[in-house]
Amino acid sequence: MTRESQGQRVTGQMTHLEIEQDGSTSQTPVFMSGMSKLPSKPVIFDEFGKEITGTAGPFNEGGDFKLICSVKGGNPTPRVQWLHGETVLSSLSAGEMPVDNTRSLTLLIRNATRALLSSVFTCTADNTLLSPPQRVSVRVELYLRPLSIEILSREQPLSVGRQAELWCKSAGARPPAVITWWLGGKKLESITKQQDLEEGNETQSLLKWTPSKEQNGKILTCRAEHSKFNSSTIESKVLLNIYYVPVATMHLGAKMNPNDIEEGDDVYFGCEVDSNPPAYKVVWEHNGILLQHNPANGVILTGNTNLALRNVSRYQAGNYTCTASNVEGDGKSLPVRMKVVYRPICRSKDMKIIGAALQEPSKVECEVDAFPAPDTFEWILNNSAGSIKVDPERFNVNGQAGKSVLTYVPVSDTDYGKLSCRATNLAGQQMLPCVYTILPAARPDPPSNCSVYNLTDDSLDLTCLAGYEGGLRCIYVAEVWANEGLVTNSTNDATVWNLRRLGAKRHLNIVVYAANRRGRSEHVTLTVETAPQLSPRTEAQEAWEVNWAVGGVLGAALTVAFILCLALIASRLRHSARNYGVTVQSTKNQNVTLQKRCSPDDCNPDLIPLSKTLSLRPSTNAAGCNGGSPSAVAALQPQWRPSSRSGGPPAAVASLTTDRNEKRAEEDALSGLADLGNTLLI
Repeated sequence: MTRESQGQRVTGQMTHLEIEQDGSTSQTPVFMSGMSKLPSKPVIFDEFGKEITGTAGPFNEGGDFKLICSVKGGNPTPRVQWLHGETVLSSLSAGEMPVDNTRSLTLLIRNATRALLSSVFTCTADNTLLSPPQRVSVRVELYLRPLSIEILSREQPLSVGRQAELWCKSAGARPPAVITWWLGGKKLESITKQQDLEEGNETQSLLKWTPSKEQNGKILTCRAEHSKFNSSTIESKVLLNIYYVPVATMHLGAKMNPNDIEEGDDVYFGCEVDSNPPAYKVVWEHNGILLQHNPANGVILTGNTNLALRNVSRYQAGNYTCTASNVEGDGKSLPVRMKVVYRPICRSKDMKIIGAALQEPSKVECEVDAFPAPDTFEWILNNSAGSIKVDPERFNVNGQAGKSVLTYVPVSDTDYGKLSCRATNLAGQQMLPCVYTILPAARPDPPSNCSVYNLTDDSLDLTCLAGYEGGLRCIYVAEVWANEGLVTNSTNDATVWNLRRLGAKRHLNIVVYAANRRGRSEHVTLTVETAPQLSPRTEAQEAWEVNWAVGGVLGAALTVAFILCLALIASRLRHSARNYGVTVQSTKNQNVTLQKRCSPDDCNPDLIPLSKTLSLRPSTNAAGCNGGSPSAVAALQPQWRPSSRSGGPPAAVASLTTDRNEKRAEEDALSGLADLGNTLLI
């Protein structure tokens, strides 16, 4: 086969191959000659006529798209085909050439799936077997919908006021989906962070926000969507469980009028608690003081959320609150003020004495407590002439302050007596009046029972009992005098003084008296002397005192040791004196052994020793207490022989006499010495 230049004339020999029925083949040479023209390279267009090179799309997943392949020229008429890999999808066989000398083949893809992503489609054109087909390929790009979405961190519960973090992941979208967060149908504008992962077409979003109480029980939605799709949105939802401090709301009973609670009524309160988790306790307070369940006193708590007060009194008026507690904290309700309607009562329980001078005005104040405030007051004077109602023009009334002030001017002695005041409000007239005793104004009585305490080298404190003040306001004065004159003075409204800067070791006279508008009382004088001033202690003095203390301890120890030794010696002397033998030289040069003498107490147990003094003088008389030998020698030198029961040699040697009285005195002395040692030891 031969082909001329430019491929227009082709001469060649081809072999026609036939396959027989029996499987044998036969070949027949075929000779071709003539003019031919190859078609142009195919050009691919989209459905809008825009030429596509390299990449087609992107097209929407699930949508339709068209690829149009155009081929110009060619003789004979070229064949046009669409291939996907080696698979022929569409083919336009040879036929008549259109007028515009262009053949076009359209590839229609319906409901594109994500499997077509990055697929390669090829358009070929050929009109001869002698040349390879003309071909051009495009790669298809797709927009993919998000396939899945999930809220990763579902840790519950959350807490009001504490920042929460939630992650949401979406996969399958191309390009990455846009993730948004929604709560109760409203988009959250809190801090969000989105990151895209190439692997798996994943997108993650982090939500940081601070939950509120109102968001508890609402649905939090994580939403992924693709802007190229009209209905590509997918969602993941979670029901929020948000913990918060209890919110307590307190109220009076449904049928109670807060402005019409009188003494003796029963009052009921309710406490509504909004809490997650539920409150584990509810407590009640009255004016900040915890209320306890006490039916005997009319305080009844039922179910923690109900309070009943039976037979209320005016003292139970005030602010009531309830406080609920859970793991998040304590929530206290706003106070509910309970007002108890009651008749006026005197603000002061004491009977006041008012001193009034003739023809001089005195103001008498009547103060009461009441709810509501009193609107009228009544004054009555009780004296020797009877009861007289005071003209209302003589006093004024300040109902809001619960006070009435009477200007009273005694004209004669009959104007002295008792003034009584009664107030009236909506609850009624005051039961017990406030009573004031009107007496002639006089000088006060002097203070009494004065006592000085906290006396130092420079100060003292003084207190006295106040006497009758004369019906007027009094002041109390303490003057401190020394030989050289006034040292200091102090004036108080009460009989208590703190006197300072008096000086050390001074002889002082303190003059105390009371005074009012009518004059001074008699003086009360006290004499005191302040303490001497202590000199500063030096280190040498402190060291000397320490040395003395140490020496005292050592001396005491030595004294105790000496007493112990003395007691031991005395005890042995006493023991040895009870068991011994005495050998003396007689006038006849014979040794005479005197038997053991018995103790005077043994001989005469009913006798009380008359002397404990040891006598060492010689005696001319000696006798045994049991009729022993009467022989005696003056100024003998005895030799002591310890008996078998004696523990050692005798502790002392004395002139021995045989006189019974002298021996008794000796033994009494030894016994007294032992007793003295034992006493000192104790």
